[in-house]
Amino acid sequence: MSCCTPDGNCSTDTATAEATEGATTVYDVSGMTCGHCKATLTKEIGALDGVLAVNVDLETGQVAVTSSGEPDDALLAKVVDDAGYELTGRAA
Repeated sequence: MSCCTPDGNCSTDTATAEATEGATTVYDVSGMTCGHCKATLTKEIGALDGVLAVNVDLETGQVAVTSSGEPDDALLAKVVDDAGYELTGRAA
């Protein structure tokens, strides 16, 4: 008997479980220009309850937030705005 499921996933693969944990939502944020911006938003957003990971991409002006549940867009916008940036909405 194989440890793999019929769709080809291995039931012992912990990387798959980690990759699927949480939901990632990408937001457009204006005003980010440097490493300090990236560090600030990573810290501030990462401190919110339910946030598992934050990935700030300065080139695209986007912030990917991985959370354990549905993110609170209004709360995220407030945190981003309070940090001196502007969350302009979810990325398309």
